[in-house]
Amino acid sequence: MSSPFTKPHMLKPLPLRMALAGSGLLLATLSAPASAAEDASVVFSAPPWPGVTMKTEIASEVFEALGYSPSTRQLGAQITYEGMSLGEVDAFLAAWLPAQSNMYDAAMEKGTLVDMGNNVEGARLGFAVPGYVAEAGVTSNEDLDKPEFADKFEKTIYSIEIGSGSSEIVNKGVDGDIYGLGDWDLKESSTPGMLATVANSSKSKEWILFVGWTPHWMNIEYDMVFLDDPDDMWGPGGGASDVKTLANKAWSEAHPNATRLLDQLAFSSDDQSALIYGYGKEEKPKEEVAGEWMKANPAKVKAWLEGVTTRDGEPAWPAVKEALGLPEA
Repeated sequence: MSSPFTKPHMLKPLPLRMALAGSGLLLATLSAPASAAEDASVVFSAPPWPGVTMKTEIASEVFEALGYSPSTRQLGAQITYEGMSLGEVDAFLAAWLPAQSNMYDAAMEKGTLVDMGNNVEGARLGFAVPGYVAEAGVTSNEDLDKPEFADKFEKTIYSIEIGSGSSEIVNKGVDGDIYGLGDWDLKESSTPGMLATVANSSKSKEWILFVGWTPHWMNIEYDMVFLDDPDDMWGPGGGASDVKTLANKAWSEAHPNATRLLDQLAFSSDDQSALIYGYGKEEKPKEEVAGEWMKANPAKVKAWLEGVTTRDGEPAWPAVKEALGLPEA
């Protein structure tokens, strides 16, 4: 969803620029003082997922308040990793692991990316069913292909975009006949398309198997249950996920101040679910949702800015507080 307002971080055509050669560790990058003002450009990628849309909007507004010129490209995950490796994308706030492990591992092997760790805690990804299906006896992925249950699902799995990390996992599960899913039909659409099907099925109490994750407004809106995953199809820890911040290495080394902010940017699962609900479910403009959240959480915004300055070296918090109309933390 694009903004009705003209802002520097609106969607723009992807620029064509060559990757820069770089070396060095994140620690050195974060501690290195900038001898001159950093280049203003910060190019984010944000696939059309409400969670990353909102995190990217908030980050962009903070960067803009610090004197940077953020922009956002709405790209799929696969193109995002390639764009970061080529230096055409600077930062990505939605590296879901292990769902994106193949893309992540291939990109990290090139030595062109910096991993700044999790930006949200408590994330999970896996198969989910409505509560009434779980009450009927489906509580584990091992239950799916049992004769008494499989036909009720019409042997159909609902997922999101083709090429997404979650759909890659489901495709591997079907291809490998994990949990007896080899003869099941996989329907890949979009997040809104999948959740519209979930909503319709839930209203009529029909059985449905879909890809669920948290944080997301689906966990607030629907009575849904994540299924146990004894064979670790979705990764260890019952589908527990990391949601990492990644940056192009050359850009990171050239932007130690901006990198420090990205490294310190973090949300709780509840924070992100609330943001996703406001934007993805209530369909409020992302600027409105971001502004309301930051005004309600000034201490969290201030914590992100520890050791950060404006682009021209002034203290960060006073500039952000004034520019975004935040209360005192």
